[in-house]
Amino acid sequence: MRASLLQRAGLALLVSLLASCGSHEIRDRAPSGSGVIRDLPGDPIPKPEPRSRYGNGPEYEVLGKRYTVLPSSTGYRERGVASWYGEKFHGRLTSNREPYDMYAMTAAHKTLPLPTYVRVRNLRNNKSIIVRVNDRGPFVHNRIIDLSYAAAMKLDMIADGTSLVEVTAITFEEPGGDRPVRQTTAPPYKPAAVEPANADASTSLSFVQVGAFGNRENAARREALLKQSGIVNAFIHTDTSVTPPLYRVRIGPIAEVMQYDILVDKLEGMGINDPYLIAE
Repeated sequence: MRASLLQRAGLALLVSLLASCGSHEIRDRAPSGSGVIRDLPGDPIPKPEPRSRYGNGPEYEVLGKRYTVLPSSTGYRERGVASWYGEKFHGRLTSNREPYDMYAMTAAHKTLPLPTYVRVRNLRNNKSIIVRVNDRGPFVHNRIIDLSYAAAMKLDMIADGTSLVEVTAITFEEPGGDRPVRQTTAPPYKPAAVEPANADASTSLSFVQVGAFGNRENAARREALLKQSGIVNAFIHTDTSVTPPLYRVRIGPIAEVMQYDILVDKLEGMGINDPYLIAE
């Protein structure tokens, strides 16, 4: 009996996971009629929460790909493409068994612990929001976060459907230890540091970095390879903030998500599988 119950519970969790975010790649839609947002919600106030009993792995598989849930959100910061999901999933259970509310400030992420609070900054217009991650996804190539309809509205990305963003985890843990950190270390969250969305700030220029070399000749070889493959906007950035200097091979600026997607696909075809987006 116990084994049967566990099997049914595991099956229910898998179905919930797939039903909530596993098919976010299906074309979604904004609310119709009276469901349209007139007053955008405020950002949630981050607070310590225990890890959810559901949706936290430590591993799970969707569409034939296996994902490992991070042991902690401390230090997580990543740049990439955000998408959004709306009416198609409204009311369905999220991966941590909360009903999805497209009018709430929430998001889906493939590997951050549930729940996690993150700051999302739209690199196109520099608007910034805070959302609570309570779901898994998006399980679409080259996407790092799926925002609720309301969150996407506040970032002004509904019409385009996607946007280049920076996602930074807000954590209450002290940084340190040997946990791997993606790109840079995010500081512990301090309530006084919360900033509202800012539509007037200048936008950032985005570039794709495809290598950092201590030897300029090696960087020049990577640059030449890219240009021979038709990526003519590749260049070498000399980083003198470190000693000895690093020679970073970059491509850009990147203005649109479609341009970024095409570039990432081309790089993967060349065997360059770990490009990452930077903003200046």
